[in-house]
Amino acid sequence: MQTVLSLAVAMVFGLLMTRPAKLVHLPNVTAYLVAGLIIGPYCLNIFRESDAGATSALTSIALGFIAFSIGVEFKFSHIKKIGSSSITITILQACLATLLVDVTLIAFGFPLPLSLTLGAIAAATAPAATLMVVRQYRAKGPVTSTLLPVVAMDDAIGLILFSVSLSVAQALSGGTALTFRSMLLEPLKEIVLSVAVGSAIGFLIAVFMRFFHSRTNRLSIAVAAVLAGSAIASVFNLSSLLLCMAVGACLVNIRKDADTVMEVTDSWTPPLFMLFFVLSGAELDLAVVPTVGLVGILYLIARSIGKYFGSYLGATLVKASPNIRKYLGITLLPQAGVAIGMAQVALTSLPAYGAKIQAVVLSATLIYELIGPMLTKMALTAAGEIEKTEKGKTVQKQS
Repeated sequence: MQTVLSLAVAMVFGLLMTRPAKLVHLPNVTAYLVAGLIIGPYCLNIFRESDAGATSALTSIALGFIAFSIGVEFKFSHIKKIGSSSITITILQACLATLLVDVTLIAFGFPLPLSLTLGAIAAATAPAATLMVVRQYRAKGPVTSTLLPVVAMDDAIGLILFSVSLSVAQALSGGTALTFRSMLLEPLKEIVLSVAVGSAIGFLIAVFMRFFHSRTNRLSIAVAAVLAGSAIASVFNLSSLLLCMAVGACLVNIRKDADTVMEVTDSWTPPLFMLFFVLSGAELDLAVVPTVGLVGILYLIARSIGKYFGSYLGATLVKASPNIRKYLGITLLPQAGVAIGMAQVALTSLPAYGAKIQAVVLSATLIYELIGPMLTKMALTAAGEIEKTEKGKTVQKQS
């Protein structure tokens, strides 16, 4: 019962922290992380280390739903509609961010497993923070039109890069010699099996939905699918993120009414996600933060440069407008949920480096979530897609 009470306290603190965060125009995810830091074992110790261990299943379920929601955005008809230009930009900015973080950290002498894992996490972007700015200021124009599909696909690319990099990092961390098998075949096997199993589960729940039509029944099916996917991934050492993403992707491409599933899950998951972020903040060992130092600074700089010039290169290759080349990369800096989820996976998959990876990612998330929305607004305003403020109010540009 102590753990249950601790979860209740975590939710209350998370809710309370959203009030001051709202006053200074910060996203809720930042408030949740700060709330976790305050009540965690390394600060007020209201939420103890023993409680964190007992809630690992809750964290796994939250990660499953984060991945599931990403998969639902991976609709082939939508991808076909947005065209190859957005896909090109998405792949280049994600890959260049990963590559630049990898090269920078390795060049400064940091261990390969640490460098590769952080590089893969660098690919992830936080669509929620970006979309919040777009909706709040009703931004409209070429940059916004390109930005929305890019952030929708970005995390899917990031999950694939993370699965490959983590497999190689685990081999290196375990002292296994680098071979063609360990560098390519094993990661590829994990990716293929994860996607195959996830697709099979997605197909099964699509069939079940032919016989269950109420919102509550469909919510139960979605929850069961994510729980089953997370458990199977754990038992067979597969990627739970990729597997649950494949569940959502398969479902949305088979069922035309899959949007109703996301409507009911979206109404159920916010408290779960809030707890996930609060618990992630609580697990951050403040004693590790000062040791982040150089690696944290390099991560922030290399990722930001990679995101900006990756999108610039992609936009140049597809002959996008000058505004897209100049401003798109700035809007891709926010980082939150998926990156934190990857760090949680690394915490258990790479015991020797997990704590430092988590500290770097959570510290970077706090910084990115503080400045990211502000930079996004500035970029869209400079692109002429948000009118400059007049008398304290933002007015949409008239076309």
